[in-house]
Amino acid sequence: MKKNIKLICIDMDGTLLNSKHEVSERNKEALKKAKELGVNIAIATGRLFCSARYYSDIIGVDTAVIASNGAYIKTNYEDKALLENPMPKDVAIKIYNIVKKYGLSVNFNSWDTLIREYPVPETHAYYVMNKVLPEEKQVKFIINSDNFVNALEAFEGNILKGIVIEEKENKDHLWAAKKELKSIFGDKLHIVSSGNDNFEVMIGSSSKGNAVAHLAKSLNLSPEEVMCIGDSENDLSMINFAGVGVAMGNGLDLLKNAADYITDTNNNDGVARAIEHFVLNG
Repeated sequence: MKKNIKLICIDMDGTLLNSKHEVSERNKEALKKAKELGVNIAIATGRLFCSARYYSDIIGVDTAVIASNGAYIKTNYEDKALLENPMPKDVAIKIYNIVKKYGLSVNFNSWDTLIREYPVPETHAYYVMNKVLPEEKQVKFIINSDNFVNALEAFEGNILKGIVIEEKENKDHLWAAKKELKSIFGDKLHIVSSGNDNFEVMIGSSSKGNAVAHLAKSLNLSPEEVMCIGDSENDLSMINFAGVGVAMGNGLDLLKNAADYITDTNNNDGVARAIEHFVLNG
């Protein structure tokens, strides 16, 4: 069923990327064909801008990048940000102290820098990605295990998002920390998960949905002209905003229940199939 879609916003992990963190050729081809028809393309991700921009370059299609779960929008490295919504340092410090009570650690990021207490493992996606990027496009790391609060204070005005990840099988303390943050901050923070091992924290007005709305408005587009595709809780706000909300076949039930359409999985060209269905065919 072809729709009058003028903007497609696509989540990355679990959506555009397959389980090998690759963009399939069918997905690339569908995106290129949509772009040739005049459709705007945007990547919408929890990742920081540098990482998302890398995959945008791989696609071979000029895209806007909605990064840090909607706290930041930018096109290219040199361009001015279309949207930047940092959290105050006192909020970041309070998040850090609450998370530490549960024996967890939190990574904070700006658009190009990851702030951590502990060294970055060589298996970390940003570490691996940096090996193939020129220096000016690499993710920067700030490691401070001695006084993490000082590191946050020094980054005042640049902290876009925090993420807490737990790799252990028992995650009760992870969800307890998430629950406490929600009870303390309420709608002052936007707290969502992008997988079953994490939760991510932004200032309350930052969400993928609000960022997509901001981008659509800048393009003079209505929600009915927007299609959003995702798989996780952090995609729900943009699925709800879009005229056509698409859930991946591998997506969470809460997303499928809210979506207008359920496509195939990320390992079976689900993004391409949705674009073909609503934009290219008919």
